[in-house]
Amino acid sequence: MAEDRGETVSLMEPLLIGDSSRHRTDLTDLALDLAQRSSGFRRSLPESLLASLAGLVRSMNCYYSNLIEGHDTHPIDIERALNGEYSKDAKKRDLQLEAKAHIAVQQWIDDGGLKGRAVSADSIREIHRRFCEKLPDDFLWVEDPATKERTKVIPGELRHRDVAVGNHIPISSGAVPRFLRRFEEVYSRLGKTDAILATGAAHHRLAWIHPFLDGNGRVARLMSHATLLETLDTGAVWSVARGLARNLDAYKAHLAACDQTRRNDLDGRGNLSEEKLAEFMRFFLTTCLDQVAFMEGLMQPDQLRTRILLWTEEEIRLDRLPSRSSAVLEAVLYRGELPRGDVAAIVGTGDRQGRRVVSALLECGVLLSDSTRAPLRLAFPATLAARWMPGLFPERST
Repeated sequence: MAEDRGETVSLMEPLLIGDSSRHRTDLTDLALDLAQRSSGFRRSLPESLLASLAGLVRSMNCYYSNLIEGHDTHPIDIERALNGEYSKDAKKRDLQLEAKAHIAVQQWIDDGGLKGRAVSADSIREIHRRFCEKLPDDFLWVEDPATKERTKVIPGELRHRDVAVGNHIPISSGAVPRFLRRFEEVYSRLGKTDAILATGAAHHRLAWIHPFLDGNGRVARLMSHATLLETLDTGAVWSVARGLARNLDAYKAHLAACDQTRRNDLDGRGNLSEEKLAEFMRFFLTTCLDQVAFMEGLMQPDQLRTRILLWTEEEIRLDRLPSRSSAVLEAVLYRGELPRGDVAAIVGTGDRQGRRVVSALLECGVLLSDSTRAPLRLAFPATLAARWMPGLFPERST
């Protein structure tokens, strides 16, 4: 039975940086800059590329979010799992299943599964349930470091015992529902700019509550992804998880610092440090801006076209793709979508050769189509990310 020791919900104040705070102006500027940059990046992309790029970013987001937890599953292995290809090694297979679970939840979020309710208590539990119910059984057990007692994590179920997270002792288990109600009350009523600005604050405060026995970090990052998806209309074509993982020490240090209590009268009026919360919010927003800029650089049309066509010409010379494959890919890049009936004219050697080129490009995963008659669109397979989109994630041989 979960014990509620009666902690007051004011223990996690401040939940927001108020208008009168000395930190407010520069944080608002960052939030507005992020909104402008994110919107501009999405508008710069052909509509036909959005779904393909979002699919690759889901694998990237999964890779980096799991890496933060110490689980290294390369996006190539993630892509194989999505295609039903699993490692014979039991540990690697479990990691692939974990990655597949993460991607399934993010796909649900990207398809609008949390629209308008990303920070509700029910949604937070649903994220956890959807993720954990697809995990291998071995990933659903936690061990008490003191007693060595093992407890099974129940998908979507709030914790029923006390826990320690580093130096932080979260609230009693019975108090969790009350704190989540306060969390929802504050963060679900914000206007667009305030919601963007507060994404980092909500990220930490959920981790501070620590509602589940395990999986809190992943849930917080998926919640943040859902919030940014809606408030910034990101199209899911960039991910803050990559930036957090690449600055892991700073990320963890900021989260720990936010647990500190208020130091003096210049440090806000709540129980916790306003200054440390503002520093994390600044770090979070700056990390988002860095990731938008990184993806903008990768998707520069001329540079992306050059990288893709260089790869294609190499594949043709190695006799792994038919001649004129580059002409078809260039047409797709230029138009966004290519009707199949136009391929023969582009190839210039008739329908039969056109079908051969399309078949080869579909087979190697660089083109996709909704049906045998639907237009052709560019795909971004993880196996080619190192060539087409260098730096997206660490290179690894196939």
